[in-house]
Amino acid sequence: MNLTEGAIAKITSGGATAAELKPTLQVTELKQVHTKQPQQSDRFRLVLSDGSHLQQAMLGTQINHLVKDGNLRPCSVVQLIQYTCTTVQGRINFTGSWHFYASWSAYQQPSPMYSNTGQVAKNDAPPRLMPISALNPYQGRWTIKARVTAKGELRHYNNPRGNGKVFSFDLLDSDGGEIKVTCFNAVADQFYHQIEAGKVYLISRGNLKPAQKNFNHLRNDLEVFLESTSIVQPCFEDDSVIPRQQFNFRSISEVEGMDNNNVVDIIGMVSSITPAASIMRKNGTETQKRTLQLKDMSGRSVEFTLWGSFCNAEGQRLQNMCDSGGFPVLAVKSGRVSDFNGKAVGTISTSQLFIDTDFPEARRLKEWFEKEGRNVPSLSISREMSSVGRADVPKTISQLKDERLGTSETPDWVTVNATVIFIKADNFCYTACPLMSGDRPCNKKVKNNGDGKWRCEKCDQSMDECDYRYILQFQIQDHTSITWVTAFQESGEDLNFSKYEKQDDESFSKIVRQVLFSKSVFKLKVKEETFSDEQRVKSTVVRAEKANYSSQSKFLLDMMEKFKSGNSAPVASNTESTYPNSGANSIGIESSGRPCGPLGSNQGGNKGYIARKFGSLPCEVGQHGNQYSTETNIALGFLHLLFLVTAVVLLAIPQQIALVS
Repeated sequence: MNLTEGAIAKITSGGATAAELKPTLQVTELKQVHTKQPQQSDRFRLVLSDGSHLQQAMLGTQINHLVKDGNLRPCSVVQLIQYTCTTVQGRINFTGSWHFYASWSAYQQPSPMYSNTGQVAKNDAPPRLMPISALNPYQGRWTIKARVTAKGELRHYNNPRGNGKVFSFDLLDSDGGEIKVTCFNAVADQFYHQIEAGKVYLISRGNLKPAQKNFNHLRNDLEVFLESTSIVQPCFEDDSVIPRQQFNFRSISEVEGMDNNNVVDIIGMVSSITPAASIMRKNGTETQKRTLQLKDMSGRSVEFTLWGSFCNAEGQRLQNMCDSGGFPVLAVKSGRVSDFNGKAVGTISTSQLFIDTDFPEARRLKEWFEKEGRNVPSLSISREMSSVGRADVPKTISQLKDERLGTSETPDWVTVNATVIFIKADNFCYTACPLMSGDRPCNKKVKNNGDGKWRCEKCDQSMDECDYRYILQFQIQDHTSITWVTAFQESGEDLNFSKYEKQDDESFSKIVRQVLFSKSVFKLKVKEETFSDEQRVKSTVVRAEKANYSSQSKFLLDMMEKFKSGNSAPVASNTESTYPNSGANSIGIESSGRPCGPLGSNQGGNKGYIARKFGSLPCEVGQHGNQYSTETNIALGFLHLLFLVTAVVLLAIPQQIALVS
């Protein structure tokens, strides 16, 4: 009886299956494996030989009786009828059933041609593709072909075990299986720039572990952790069989019954949207926020919040579409449900937004909205105006003082539509530390040691060079009053202050003149601070954006509609104010360090009367004056200002015609 020489190498290399090859082998070793759980069946490990190679194997529990009956023992010759080949902890194992041929009562040394001195076979064959749904932690050799549907940012973290970095991405294969892949530290650096959302990859040699549901919202109980030996191979030819995205849309009425922190896919019509607002996190960092209302065919609407980068990218696009009178369809992949102020949904780092896409659900929703949905009332599952905090409510400059903003324990966040009328040219920048503190620059003030080096007390280090950062102080004016504000580097750049390091007064004055008398939407942090044992309210510019007249007009029209329908809340507000009579030079730049007013502000006369008229308008309507809301005051003020500007232009036209004649 001859052994099937070369069978082990052929099977372990993937060149043969149980249906193609039923080899005859010899058992050289047989041992019982002791399991930790006594209730499990006995397991037996064997070493098989084909005369050239040796290979470990596990005996199927259904044929354990061959060992217990004494029929299968060392030196027995067997034929493999059914078997599988897997990799466990880097070792290749056979598992299967056997056909018993013969046995010897005593161990007999095989003939020299069948000696067991041969090399153990290595499985170097390329692994076979597997669907994501077939993966399990007991497989050590697998390869999946899938598309990256979402890629997270490279985040830094700090825990008791130390600092680290992590990023993750989601995969989708042709069978609809999804799984999350996570990389830490050096592995994150290795694969972060290689992975691109929307591309197809072959991924193998990853570590399969139970999914951490706190950070994993996919419908898979496993997730992949890549290691330095993992293989990520891009497929340069796109596989059209693999879908680009997979949704599990839930209606807004279903969201109402979901638990907090659930992750959901929703789709709806954007019926309204608010401007972006700056929010300060608990860790002291700033982020952007924009809220909108979604409604669908279930008769419900929900508040959806865009956070961070979503606010300025997709959020600004939605804002422009709504300002132009459109009602876009928004599909959300992976939004998080919250129960703050009723039920609401917001973006997370792995969220994806699709605007006016060609999904079947989007087409059905658009048709419904055009036929009947536009006029169908919907019941909001979010509390009314839950997203409108002080960071979202516009204020006039006079209201900053009249409402005593900034005097509470926490700062107030407001937006003001105003014009830059004066910039203080002295001490417009400071020397800052360029060293990194965590994932951000230190930016603390540094001092010159006198030896050409700069020292930072916070970092306790000296450096050869420092950064120069803006600390701009300027006045802004609206139709009610004037106030001083301070802007640092980032908000200064929002005002088109470029980084100009050459000591050229003429060029610097040119930059300042470009900013003067430009109108912007200023997002201010108003907080009372102590200066020389004196309490003062300081307004800091957090962000500055160019005035969007289309958005402002829509906002004012909405406020007037609410006022006419009686939905405006009664807010007592005294916006009466007058302009200070202070002088200014020709371009509104102070060169001597003295406070300087706006250009032409010393010409009180009718301009002061007009300003007072705007400020006192809500108080001159008799007993109903205190029923006007803050928003209505702004709306009426803007409308009167627009009326006066139009009147001035019309009065100037005949004079221009006369000059031409």
